[in-house]
Amino acid sequence: MRTVEDARPRPGLSVPVVTPLDEAGGLLEEDLRSVVRFVIQDGYGADVVFAAGTTGEWDRIGAATQRRVIQLCAEEVAKANAGLGAAVEAWAGVTAHSADETLENLAAAIASGVDAAVLAPLSIRGLTDPVRFVARDVADLLDAQTRRIPVYLYDNADIAADPKVPHIRTRQVKALSRLDFVRGIKVSAPKRVLGNYTKAAAGFRDRGEFGIYVGNAMLVFEIFRPRTGWLGSLSEHWQRYRMRGGLPIGVVAGPANALPREWARAWQLCRAGDAERMDRVQRVVEAYRAGTRAAGGKRSVACLKRALLQRGVISSDAVAEGTPALARPDAERFDEVFEEVCNLASELLVSTWVTPDLPGRRA
Repeated sequence: MRTVEDARPRPGLSVPVVTPLDEAGGLLEEDLRSVVRFVIQDGYGADVVFAAGTTGEWDRIGAATQRRVIQLCAEEVAKANAGLGAAVEAWAGVTAHSADETLENLAAAIASGVDAAVLAPLSIRGLTDPVRFVARDVADLLDAQTRRIPVYLYDNADIAADPKVPHIRTRQVKALSRLDFVRGIKVSAPKRVLGNYTKAAAGFRDRGEFGIYVGNAMLVFEIFRPRTGWLGSLSEHWQRYRMRGGLPIGVVAGPANALPREWARAWQLCRAGDAERMDRVQRVVEAYRAGTRAAGGKRSVACLKRALLQRGVISSDAVAEGTPALARPDAERFDEVFEEVCNLASELLVSTWVTPDLPGRRA
């Protein structure tokens, strides 16, 4: 049987790319290609381009558009790798509202040439047994393909179909990790929940590495920050105990759509434990997060699209129906804040890790 047992989870920065749309909700294909190139930054940005995830409005763009997004992202990543000699991976969010559509998405993603699929089983409506679905239905589909790919689980209470079941249980993850193609999990949850997964990770997989990816990106500054003094040593010991199954191997950062070099640098410094430089880059990404809140509440996708419009990456900041939009005067207020964030990055970081605007297109 063909196996993905030797596939190692890709470490580093995963960028869940936005889906550029026109005012009518149609996909702007060239804009999407531009976003992929932008987040890769000639090798100084994303290690993984994650298509059709939550930031990509997967649950609002329709199945046909979702599959086209996956195809275009896979094509653009392949072009970038050919030109750079790089090893950026293309991951596809294949979750749909129904189990059948999810399997159709997975088959289409494999045909598109992606490196891995991301599946949020608790977001599929009417799915009562996520372990059985992955172990039987997903496994059978992979067995029928000419190419098998790794599958990464996605745990995010915000998109769970049943709010009473917000997280995948660790025993379920352990059962799924026995499958050769299940290679890790992205966890968008508080540190306590993330700690439950990392504690259990040592028992998840007996035959190889099982990757844990931080979905609440700002947590990496807390998880990897070195402690000082005896109290710090005690705190760090407790932290390591909480994470004793292994520290996360990557971060999934939606804000990296707008700040790919800064977030790539943040991951590098966090993994290295360079507290002084971590503080500098944290000031930049914290300023961006504060700016999205100042723009009028939880409108993260709208803010990302507005930032990419300002940087000259996309031609429209329209969001899908049902996604909170960013209207005046909040849009203008965010423009000012984002300008300040870019200036702060130039002030605090070396130029290599400051994302440039596209030439001649800054609004």
